[in-house]
Amino acid sequence: MKDLKGHWALILGASSGFGEATALELARHGMNIAGVHLDRKATLPNVERIVAEIAKAGGRTAFFNVNAADEVKRKEVLDALEPKLDGRPLRTMLHSLAFGALKPYLAEKEEDRITKVQMEMTLDVMAHSLVYWVQDLRARKMLARESRVFAMTSAGSARIMPNYGAVSAAKSALESHVRQLAVELAPHGVAVNAIRAGITDTPSLRKIPGHEVMIKRVLEYSPVRRLTTPEDVSRAIASLSVDGLCWLTGGVIGVDGAEFLI
Repeated sequence: MKDLKGHWALILGASSGFGEATALELARHGMNIAGVHLDRKATLPNVERIVAEIAKAGGRTAFFNVNAADEVKRKEVLDALEPKLDGRPLRTMLHSLAFGALKPYLAEKEEDRITKVQMEMTLDVMAHSLVYWVQDLRARKMLARESRVFAMTSAGSARIMPNYGAVSAAKSALESHVRQLAVELAPHGVAVNAIRAGITDTPSLRKIPGHEVMIKRVLEYSPVRRLTTPEDVSRAIASLSVDGLCWLTGGVIGVDGAEFLI
């Protein structure tokens, strides 16, 4: 994928899971990586490892330890990143933010059910922030012809799981945002798609109550009897970032070994 060499990618949620794997995969194809992540001191060594691996592959890096859903921090990141692009647009942007409330809508005790603040925070971080980043990137001409925008969704957008209601709503909203952005950006040659990964053993999955049951079901009933890996997703994103695929836009692309169909 020589046409990716020297281009920049922006990864929101770059320090673990799909974001980490995609950053490393794109770096292996010669891309420079801008990563936005939110980590405390205990997990910063993993970020340092990712940055070192990107540098080893020959890529430049710009990593920012900030809240990606914060409007002021978003502006600061873009102010710092824009000069590094030397007037070229981003080739790839990945929205992979997993930060939401995992609580039921209804519970006998008021303190056990989801609150308005938690609902709004989940939707803002996991869905609406995609729109705000794309708005600012487009205003700065950092998204232009041949740019690709990807957003991580899940089967939970269409299925019910315990305590997953707010996240499910966020994933549904995210897919709707993807469709709207795809139509508005199509005349400019920018493709926007959602990536629906299969069940993947990531730190985010392990926060979901009952994730052990989800893993067991996939291993028993999926066509290939294995979980999706972050690398499955990162390879798909790299392949979809090459020249000439801007006509592929506005969809939900399953990267799950047909798991969703079972």
